[in-house]
Amino acid sequence: MSTLAVPAPRAARPMSPTAVAMLLLLPIALVNAVGFLWPVFNLLRMSFKESQATGALVETFSLTTWSSVLGDSFTLELIGNSIGVSLFITVLTLLCSYPIALYLHRSSGLWRTILLVLVIAPLLTSAVVRTYGWIAILSSQGLIANVIGLVGLTPPRLMFNLTGVIIGLTEILMPYMILALLSGFGRLDPRCEEAALTLGATPLKTFWRVVLPLTAPGMALGCLLCFVLAISSFVTPKLLGGGRVFLLATEIYDQAIVTLNWPVAATLSMIILVLFGAALALYTRALRRIA
Repeated sequence: MSTLAVPAPRAARPMSPTAVAMLLLLPIALVNAVGFLWPVFNLLRMSFKESQATGALVETFSLTTWSSVLGDSFTLELIGNSIGVSLFITVLTLLCSYPIALYLHRSSGLWRTILLVLVIAPLLTSAVVRTYGWIAILSSQGLIANVIGLVGLTPPRLMFNLTGVIIGLTEILMPYMILALLSGFGRLDPRCEEAALTLGATPLKTFWRVVLPLTAPGMALGCLLCFVLAISSFVTPKLLGGGRVFLLATEIYDQAIVTLNWPVAATLSMIILVLFGAALALYTRALRRIA
């Protein structure tokens, strides 16, 4: 009696690494498309519309808004001031954060844990609350003014001007800078410093020729992050500036909410996105040169 051979089931063909990667990225791609790309596309489309005096939008495709914004001397000065202030805040944040990050990187044990918690703790508080805290400190009757008044000096004006905005934003952005620096300090090997010192280099020269180049990627990442956050910040410039400090984010708010000129607000928003892209391109180029 003959038996018929039953063919074995065919094994499932494994997916290629590219297909697996695309499948895993599909959910976040859908979220970004709905939550980011579509709103940005709507802003871009709105920037080519026109607005009436009542705030009503005219359904048309026109370059009038772009030409009026880019041809306005106030807007060009506003863009330049926003870039300059953001760069200054970024550099100041880097100078204040670098020693803390370097000390934290070289710490160990319980002390390192405590310091890391102190660095992360401000991020658990809203930027609005922290800004109101700076209002209490920098006001004419605040802590700094009272301490300076005790020694018989006239306290400087630190509120409702650019000085207060710079102080507030620098403190608010420092945790982001410190965490970015720590993420880039992985290349810093203590043995390299020991070798430089053994070969006769001074501590200052060791820092300049060894420590600083090895930590440059973290510095670049921190500067990119802080510049993007500074140029798009609204709450702190609005509260600490008191309506007297004009930056791109505050002007977008005024155009959208006060004057109801949504095309101009959308145009300024797209300009900020262009600045984001330029900052990212510079970061990528700097990272290639560093590596």
